[in-house]
Amino acid sequence: MISELLLKSSLFSLLHKIDVDLAKHCRLKGCPYCDGPLHQANYERKPRGGPENLPDDCSVRQSLCCSREGCRRRCLPESCLFMGRRVYFGAVVLVVMALRQNRPGGASSAELENMFGISKKTLIRWITYFREEFPLSTKWQQLRGRVHSSVSNRGLPGNLLTYFIHNRDSSGEGLVDCLRFLASDVSTWRSSSLME
Repeated sequence: MISELLLKSSLFSLLHKIDVDLAKHCRLKGCPYCDGPLHQANYERKPRGGPENLPDDCSVRQSLCCSREGCRRRCLPESCLFMGRRVYFGAVVLVVMALRQNRPGGASSAELENMFGISKKTLIRWITYFREEFPLSTKWQQLRGRVHSSVSNRGLPGNLLTYFIHNRDSSGEGLVDCLRFLASDVSTWRSSSLME
């Protein structure tokens, strides 16, 4: 079951390694505002939803800061661990939403609260985001053409996660691929194997 993946610290360690790699690529591009050099400016987060025995690295948000005087702006690379400013790990958000959407009637709020400690209010916020905001976002509009048409806007993100799981050997690989896809730089994403 996919929710069991969220109990494995190895999943979050892998996502941290991917985030470090994404930050390296972002750093090589230089400051998006002035082309100045970027330096590490990571910061701690207190994410919810992961296993209790997570390494401290998994709570670090990769961040970069321009070193050029007069600019000094922060640059946040894309992340597989974190989904924007949400308190819960991105993997938790995807799995919870998939559990809510992908069974007849979806998992109840009470079941999800018991499994993950997520309040009904938080769940409603996530549902609203994926129904109303995410399908209209520039990011999704750019990524939309890179997945099969069976991934409907109305079924986001559950359909998207299911799509990636069906294209891989395991649900763990599918979850990681989905998170990488959502965190990808559209110009560098290679989807040829996913479109087959």
